[in-house]
Amino acid sequence: MKKASKYNSSDLRTVPEFTFQDSSNVHLKALRKKYNLDSIAGEASEIHQMLNLMHWIHNLVEHDGQHGNPEKMNADDMITACSDGSRGLNCRGLAISLNECFLALGFKSRYITCMPKELEFDDCHVINMVYSYDLEKWIYLDPTNDAYIMDEKGTLLSIREVRERLINGKPLLLNPGANWNNEEPCLAENYIYYYMAKNLYRLQFPVSSEYNYETPVAGGNAVFLELVPLDGLNQSPQKSERKATGMNFTYTSYITNNPDLFWKAPKTENSSKVSP
Repeated sequence: MKKASKYNSSDLRTVPEFTFQDSSNVHLKALRKKYNLDSIAGEASEIHQMLNLMHWIHNLVEHDGQHGNPEKMNADDMITACSDGSRGLNCRGLAISLNECFLALGFKSRYITCMPKELEFDDCHVINMVYSYDLEKWIYLDPTNDAYIMDEKGTLLSIREVRERLINGKPLLLNPGANWNNEEPCLAENYIYYYMAKNLYRLQFPVSSEYNYETPVAGGNAVFLELVPLDGLNQSPQKSERKATGMNFTYTSYITNNPDLFWKAPKTENSSKVSP
């Protein structure tokens, strides 16, 4: 990780515009109503609303890392598929579900894939980043482990801050309630300093944060941006494409070395907890 500290803020290569689906979208409105997300988020502070939604998803659907997710990759279909208790979701499914719940309430959010340096790997992790207008930064949230990370003063940190503090040896505190499936507590030594330290090398998010983005539909295209340090092994090509197996659905990936572009804040208006 320490060797991966260098980026290039002068990297101005073209990448697609970042967008966030508005909460007025018909599917997001239906999600909000069906699962009573306003009551789940509550009338607390912005940060507590975000945490309440994460706790809810964590407790509603078990993490199941041994199986794939349902064919339809949206919160409603994935939650419904798990409603009888016969299955759970992997970390990607949980993060997508939480992301769509955030969007339904007007929060600017993304799910973000955290990967190691190796290009071929058996394990990565997917978490969420949601923008806090109160703190003026993105917040690290992990629904799989009901986890967030703080500095020595108890302030919630962004993914960028967690990564920088790991490299610079600054204190990182894991919330006491972090756990796996309400069965095993997460310990900071293992979760932060081993598991996430390995997986915060390369980072990738969908450029359009929206409902059902990864469900393969004929003629569709899911576009992603990956932040790669200068020490990364996959510096080129800057743009790559692959087709979903047996379908005319394209996955497009762009690479950037520019952390300021990757972590750019959304528009300044505070749109959290919009009216139904």
